Amino acid sequence: MKLQHHLGGLENLGPVTYEPRVFVEDWEQRVFGIHVAMMGLSAHLGDAVPQYPIEDVPTAFSSVWTWADLRKGAEAMHPFAYFQYRYYEKWLGGIGGFFVSQGYITAEELEAKAAEYLQDPGLDLPEGGDERIDDQVIRYLREGDSPRQGPATSPAFAVGDRVTVKDVPPTEHTRLPGNLRGRTGTVERVFEGDYGYFCSTGPDGIGEPMPVYAVRFEPTDLWGELAEPGAVLYGELYQAYLTHAMEEQQ
Repeated sequence: MKLQHHLGGLENLGPVTYEPRVFVEDWEQRVFGIHVAMMGLSAHLGDAVPQYPIEDVPTAFSSVWTWADLRKGAEAMHPFAYFQYRYYEKWLGGIGGFFVSQGYITAEELEAKAAEYLQDPGLDLPEGGDERIDDQVIRYLREGDSPRQGPATSPAFAVGDRVTVKDVPPTEHTRLPGNLRGRTGTVERVFEGDYGYFCSTGPDGIGEPMPVYAVRFEPTDLWGELAEPGAVLYGELYQAYLTHAMEEQQ
């Protein structure tokens, strides 16, 4: 199954319109801010690198929220709905669904509150909380948290190795672009240390920390005669996605 959110390089999708603005509508900035605040207050930060004293922050938000949760929320949408909505509309749908699933608000309460603001967009927003919440979110914005987890194990591949990308079964979430599945490239870099992800991806293969590689792909190996001359594509890929290329693929 090719998931709708990993269509990179798929032919005949029609012309692509590039929007240079990060935010087109004012409400998109607010959705982005909500997501950032949720990440900055996520319960996992107590064990992150660097560690944050998240248990001392007086927030009612007690869940784990990462980029993985945001992506899973959007990717869980029906494919037709996924293509229907704008970028930040997908974010909003995923965030709203998360708050309902976690019991912070009911679907009925969310609908009622949305109706209030649709009827009167000028309504005042709720007042903010303790300044320690702001301090925590600002610190997270500046420092973030790293997926690198400890020294590297013995990498299975070295620079110069020819590797083929597996066609693993995507389920809830995948970090493997659809256009690289089954393609063969060359390892250009082995990143220092092992890297995990924000969540396990199950049959997709990401669980415990593992080596990550920068793999170079020739465009003709990806798109054949449709490839633009002189361009190359690099993919940063978890070890679980790679296997040694067979001789006929070398």
